[in-house]
Amino acid sequence: MTSVVKGLFYNALMPIPPQIQGHKYLLLTTFRKAGTAVPTPVWFGEDTANLYVMTRSDSGKFKRIRNNPQVRVAPCTLRGKVTGPEFSASARILPPQDWPRARKTIHRKYWAARLPIWSKKNIYLEISGFAF
Repeated sequence: MTSVVKGLFYNALMPIPPQIQGHKYLLLTTFRKAGTAVPTPVWFGEDTANLYVMTRSDSGKFKRIRNNPQVRVAPCTLRGKVTGPEFSASARILPPQDWPRARKTIHRKYWAARLPIWSKKNIYLEISGFAF
């Protein structure tokens, strides 16, 4: 499925851009209702076509994505310094039945994500439809 949003082409089946694959951190930029960009470095899991991010249900990024699913992503350092190209994409809040798949991709990459300190308030986001 292909669609056009703000002059960019999105393909729901387009694979993750190779410039993002295998990186340790991702700069996830979400947008406030007024359009202000809010960049946040995050851990992420990946499969062939989607990125997965764990966040809390009371976080700002969760609320911003609920209001506007358009996001930008770029590889970055722990502190959020961008280290590669930025891509427009679409994010969605996953329903609970899809959480195990997303959780598995994150646990495979980050052993600390397996620790029981992570809150029961965690939810998972799926990022796909990368602009090309």
